[in-house]
Amino acid sequence: MTTIDPDRRSCPAPAAETERVLLGHGSGGRLSADLLAAAITCELGEPGPLEDAALVGRDLVVSTDGFVVTPRFFPGGDIGSLAVHGTVNDLAMRGARPIALTLACILEEGLPQAELRAITASVAAAASGCGVRVVTGDTKVVSHGAADGCYLTTTGIGELLPGAVPSASGGKPGDVVLLSGPIGAHGTAILSVREGLEFESGIRSDSRPLHGLVAAMIETGGPDVHALRDPTRGGLASALNELAEASDVTVEIAEADIPVPAPVAAACELLGLDPLHVANEGCLVAFVAPGSADAILAAMHGHPAGRDARAIGFLRPSGGPAPVVARTLVGSTRIVDLLIGEQLPRIC
Repeated sequence: MTTIDPDRRSCPAPAAETERVLLGHGSGGRLSADLLAAAITCELGEPGPLEDAALVGRDLVVSTDGFVVTPRFFPGGDIGSLAVHGTVNDLAMRGARPIALTLACILEEGLPQAELRAITASVAAAASGCGVRVVTGDTKVVSHGAADGCYLTTTGIGELLPGAVPSASGGKPGDVVLLSGPIGAHGTAILSVREGLEFESGIRSDSRPLHGLVAAMIETGGPDVHALRDPTRGGLASALNELAEASDVTVEIAEADIPVPAPVAAACELLGLDPLHVANEGCLVAFVAPGSADAILAAMHGHPAGRDARAIGFLRPSGGPAPVVARTLVGSTRIVDLLIGEQLPRIC
């Protein structure tokens, strides 16, 4: 009989990597949060609730973001317009009106200049559509093979809207959860191009700016708009978990009330993906005071980016099995957890 040395026994489950950065650390889910805590915020000093943008002084809001999406051109957008929309939306999630952008380009040797001109033109067109200008920037070139063609980094500067106080920690028990529109289009559009998949009904990214929608919400609800988040990497599930933990509440949502376009639902079913974990670039989730929820929802319906908005749940005091739970279509309850591991890397 073989004897097992107790000192050499090991669990068959793989241990989490703690010494090297993994591709899954960029997923926007649990691994991303672990990386921030283990190697970034611990060194910089914990700033409190992790927001999409920072309030500097009384009314200045600043955000920065890097974009490494592959492919660089996809149905419904490209890395240039995505960089502008993503940064403008991060400012909007703190209740800010964008006023200026910066742009830094990391270019790989061999990138066709025609492609770079197309990306830059897309940046300019998207910025103009948002009513902002690119006021400064930087360009670096690295050796062939040292990058993947082109990476962009943008910084946005915004001005806080009057009466705006949204924060990741602003949710309160009793708040209504509002979603501005359908989910899952961006992630499935990227995946369809990346993997060469052809769906019967074409899926396009929902990439678009949301600052106008937020302005309409703030104008109607003011300080009753407690929290805002655009569910990009990690999808709606990760956004709700981040807000729930920052606000110390439990989020309860109804799966039947979450709009998932039929082509997106079919693609997710085929690929084994949960639509709640798929990235978005043109919708937001909000926690709002119950007394103002109907008025804010009506204001959202009056804006093109919110015409399909709906209430999908509510907040209650923290406690229970998880920060976010969902009532399923069959009447049961399931835990909605952060995305764990690598689902759709290089999504934005």
